[in-house]
Amino acid sequence: MLPKEKIRKNRFKLKGRVIFFATNNIHKFNEVRNILAKQGVSVGMLRVKSVEIQSDSLTEIARVSAKDAFKRCKLPIIVEDAGLFVDALNGFPGPYTAYVYKTVGNKGLLKLMEQLKSRTAKFRSSIAYCDNVKSEPLCFEGESLGEVIGEERANSPSSFGFDPIFQPCGSNKTFAEMNIEEKNLFSHRAQAIIKFASWYISHR
Repeated sequence: MLPKEKIRKNRFKLKGRVIFFATNNIHKFNEVRNILAKQGVSVGMLRVKSVEIQSDSLTEIARVSAKDAFKRCKLPIIVEDAGLFVDALNGFPGPYTAYVYKTVGNKGLLKLMEQLKSRTAKFRSSIAYCDNVKSEPLCFEGESLGEVIGEERANSPSSFGFDPIFQPCGSNKTFAEMNIEEKNLFSHRAQAIIKFASWYISHR
């Protein structure tokens, strides 16, 4: 977690409406910042370790993490939980996407899907916002439909996770072949953060 003095300094550098994104992934942060900047909302990256429960629900995981993160830093904060849901695998890896990626990576998931005819899948995102310990975090969801292709394709330095094997509907590129602005036209994370930004601006 950032020292309190550093947090204070960062808050003065950011202009307009200010929130913080609790994440250790700079690429996720840059995607979110790209969208919020266009909405006039400043966002700071906050490296804070929050509770992550085991659940089949992305929304529940994000909600609990956001509430715990707010208790730790006392700043208006968003937390995201996201997952890749493969239809032919009954939604696996879903909420366990981060663990599966760390364990077997892209090649491991492709190996698991070698004999599958259907390769349809979806990325889902749930973003939870918390600015008050007494109220439940608000959640905003996004979904990107597409398919898991048969090989890794990547040329973007900002790609991560299963981006190299996921191609969204309406594009001939994988997420990992897109720059941030291209990806934000299709991504689950972009959809969720746009919904959040719309709510935040109208209520704050």
